[in-house]
Amino acid sequence: MDCIEMDGSYLEGGGQILRTALGLSAATGQACRIYNIRKGRPTPGLAAQHLSAVTAVSRLCDAALGGAKMGSTELVFRPRALQPPQGVSVDVGTAGSVVLVLQAAVLALARADRMVELEVSGGTHVKWSPTTDYLEQVCCYSLGQIGLGVRLLDVQAGFYPRGGGRIRVLVTPGPLTPLELTSRSGLQRVTARSIASTDLQRTRVAERQVEGLATLVQVDHAVPGYVQSLSTGSAIQATAEYENCRLGASSLGERGKRAEKVGVACGRDLKWLMSGGACLDDHMADQVLPYLALAGGESKVRVAGITDHCRTNVWVIEQFLPARFELDEERGLITCRA
Repeated sequence: MDCIEMDGSYLEGGGQILRTALGLSAATGQACRIYNIRKGRPTPGLAAQHLSAVTAVSRLCDAALGGAKMGSTELVFRPRALQPPQGVSVDVGTAGSVVLVLQAAVLALARADRMVELEVSGGTHVKWSPTTDYLEQVCCYSLGQIGLGVRLLDVQAGFYPRGGGRIRVLVTPGPLTPLELTSRSGLQRVTARSIASTDLQRTRVAERQVEGLATLVQVDHAVPGYVQSLSTGSAIQATAEYENCRLGASSLGERGKRAEKVGVACGRDLKWLMSGGACLDDHMADQVLPYLALAGGESKVRVAGITDHCRTNVWVIEQFLPARFELDEERGLITCRA
């Protein structure tokens, strides 16, 4: 079998290439070799989070691996058959993002013929990654529009630096259908989910994050709450729910940053998204692309911005699938013909 060769330093040059390639390799049955993995990063090569993604996806398709070790800048991934077990569990072992691990594993199951439960332990609300709240409120909804069912069963929060969080999701594959999403229908409501570790309850951090958010956007429904976790931390997720799409924004608490300012940062991002015409925010814009290619036919979506993550995903996808993308940066339109 031919092996697709990819330079891991292309464009975005980070973990996105690895995650998309792993998922598509499993979904299509095509082997791949990725070299120069995270070449331009301060610590090049595979980190714990990336290895967890490799482990999870390899278990779903019984893949043969080469170079799957910490710090490796080259990986060979040869899927045998997409016959996943009923459940797969991996532990990042750090505060590495559970959501980024799931990005690869859920994509791998897009063409599976059975429901699969995925469990990932690590960080649920960490920098440089969507949060588990965003995954539930925005990502699961958007993937459902294409035909892939992803449902959160359980979440235990894990903040940086100790992590210790856990997420369980049930993936229900179904026939994927093209998506036409170029204009928003009426706004139904804006919701907020604000969480903080229990040691921050005395200072009302979760409530104050919502108060900061509400200075910029009208919040129709807010759920502040406190969670047991190994490390101190907080986060807020705000979601604008339209009749045909959802836009989401998140913000993480930091030592020395007032809770109200955390909420304001989230509100500023959501207000900007709502002021434009996008149907998909910047996180969802790049994540939806491989599913559009797998769905076949023609899809067209209006996004908040075309980032290097988007361009990187397009480059990876077009090596695995007979799909072609048109990126209209001026109008924020992405067209996929597959």
